[in-house]
Amino acid sequence: MPTINFNKQEILKLAEVKLTDKELKDRIPMLGTDLEEVNDKEIIVEIFPNRPDLLSAQGFSRALSSFIGRKTGLINYSCKKGSLKVFVDKGMSNVRPYTVCAIVKNLKLDDEKIKDIIQIQEKLHVTFARNRKKAAIGVYPLEHIKFPVYFKGLDPKTKFQPLESRTKMTGEQIVKQHSSGKEYGHLLAGLKKFPFFIDSNNEILSLPPLINSNKTGKITDNTKDVFIEVSGWDLNTQESCLNMLVTSLADMGGVVYSVDVVYPDKKLTTPNLVPGRMRLDLKYINNLLGLKLTEKQASNLLGRMGFGFDKQVLIPCYRTDILHQADLAEDIAIAYGYENIKEVIPGVATIGKESSLDLFIDSLREVLVGMGFIEVKNFDLTSEEKQTSMLNKKIKLVSIENSISQEFNVLRASLLGSLMNTLRNNRNREYPQEIFETGTVYDTGETENFACVIASKDADFTNSRVIVDSLISALGIKPSYDEVEDSSFISGRCASIKVKGKIIGRVGEVHPSVLTNWDLEVPISSFELDVKKLITLF
Repeated sequence: MPTINFNKQEILKLAEVKLTDKELKDRIPMLGTDLEEVNDKEIIVEIFPNRPDLLSAQGFSRALSSFIGRKTGLINYSCKKGSLKVFVDKGMSNVRPYTVCAIVKNLKLDDEKIKDIIQIQEKLHVTFARNRKKAAIGVYPLEHIKFPVYFKGLDPKTKFQPLESRTKMTGEQIVKQHSSGKEYGHLLAGLKKFPFFIDSNNEILSLPPLINSNKTGKITDNTKDVFIEVSGWDLNTQESCLNMLVTSLADMGGVVYSVDVVYPDKKLTTPNLVPGRMRLDLKYINNLLGLKLTEKQASNLLGRMGFGFDKQVLIPCYRTDILHQADLAEDIAIAYGYENIKEVIPGVATIGKESSLDLFIDSLREVLVGMGFIEVKNFDLTSEEKQTSMLNKKIKLVSIENSISQEFNVLRASLLGSLMNTLRNNRNREYPQEIFETGTVYDTGETENFACVIASKDADFTNSRVIVDSLISALGIKPSYDEVEDSSFISGRCASIKVKGKIIGRVGEVHPSVLTNWDLEVPISSFELDVKKLITLF
């Protein structure tokens, strides 16, 4: 979670409040952030991942002002119709497929506001945009740009002068030599063309997601009007980033204008600052919180969290965390005050104990840890390709209806894809890497699996089989094996695992093509057990 240092006087001025340090220390944690420190000059807070709109001074002061009752309700941000266009080349689908854009005019920038803009970009990049993987933001002085602007793929040898650089460099040189290129160059790995924003004077604006041009991409305190673009692979993330940025600039006094982004097959007009709508399920919320709120009381509490209400809840365009009723309930609880919710002892008497399944998994875990393996944890949600094509499989998965991200659009059917992803994210670590995971999988039904991978120059079928033998033998029974064919594993080096004649898992040596899919260069062996099935055999 990112820690943000805000200028205390700026926050108080923007929020239009006069609060003592004691009052700030009391109220800020209740807003839903973790307060680190309040001193003479700064407010230092840790922003939770669900509230990226609080990463800017404007966003934080807006929320604080509403929360303490100074300026409640929905702020209606307007976007004037603009006439400028950005054209996306048809070849960008495999390079960097999406961009959303905006113009903000009449800004009065100073050093403090420029620092705010830079901080918003940096913190959004690191958190919400997943280190620029899902989105990258560029802000440019409008006076240096001749429209229309073009977003196209060019030869990596294309030259321009990067921001704060004295000389021109090719895209390839930037990746290898520039600090930003060294940090984010892997996002362009394997591309035959690099993405560039170029204006009608053939001036390069930037090479996303790496760096702006020093000539056209540097804002100063003389900049009045800016062009903003957000590019990447996840359109929803980009639209949200753009909304958070332009609303912060609007709070600085800027006037927002739309831009027509013209794709080969469609046109998008961005940004869209229209509030979202969601019905208020008051019965559900009262039941969840143990309260008896009327609709008017609930709407007033939502107003203190920056929402509007017009038969439905009006959700600010910069709030990305409101997905269902539980999210509304959380904000109502924050506004109501957790300290005001009375503690009630449940009216039933129960005696709790750890489930037999958890105890059984703990025994398996202890054996693996004793062998030197490290436990990891991954999400149940994953991407379809990580469960199918990247494992050389064609299987039916439980998909998420109306998924907002392609990275998390299905429930995993096995743990192997999750463990392979962990290995890919740790390619810079020393080998051997021996890890395991226990978790829920959703194949023919919902069950609990236990899986292990060994990544080493010596990893083979025998390595993993020995681990399975030791693991199950420690439970007092002996496993048996039958050779099977599985497209994720090398033919002849894969077997089903049997206990008392029942198949309870699979062990094998991962196929070289699967290793290639995950950008891994060392041999890997693996096994996976159905723990729920295994426990019934005792």
